[in-house]
Amino acid sequence: MTFTRDSHKEAATSFLRLVVAGNIRKAFGDHVSPNMRHHNVFFPGDAVSLEKAMEENHTQYSHKVIDVKRTLEEESLVVVHSHIRLRNDDPGFAAVHIFRFEGDRIVEMWDIGQAVPRDSPNSNGMF
Repeated sequence: MTFTRDSHKEAATSFLRLVVAGNIRKAFGDHVSPNMRHHNVFFPGDAVSLEKAMEENHTQYSHKVIDVKRTLEEESLVVVHSHIRLRNDDPGFAAVHIFRFEGDRIVEMWDIGQAVPRDSPNSNGMF
C-alpha cells in the first residue's frame, strides 16, 4: 500500500488500528521502513524489537481497543492522540504517538501514555 504525503495522517492511524486489531505484520509491512527507529525506553530501538513487543502485547491483550481522538500533521510529523483500553472494564490510558515519515514510510516513532484515573476531580476528563 502506498501513501502520498497528503495521507500521512491516514497512514499513522491505519498503522495504530492494525496493531491494536492484532494485524501487526501487516501494519509494519504496509507502513514501516525496515530501518525505522523508535523511542520507547522499554525495548531496543529497532523496528524488529518493537514489532515483536507489539505481537506479545496483542497476545496478552487481544481485546484491546483504540479510539482516535485527534490527529495533527506538520511537515513530516504526524501526532495521534487516542484513548486505548486493554480490556472492556479498564478505563485505559491516553496515548500520544508521534510519527516521522520519509516518503510513505514511518521512519521514527515516539509514544507517551498516561493512565485514565477511575476518579478525577477534573470534570473535563482526559479527552
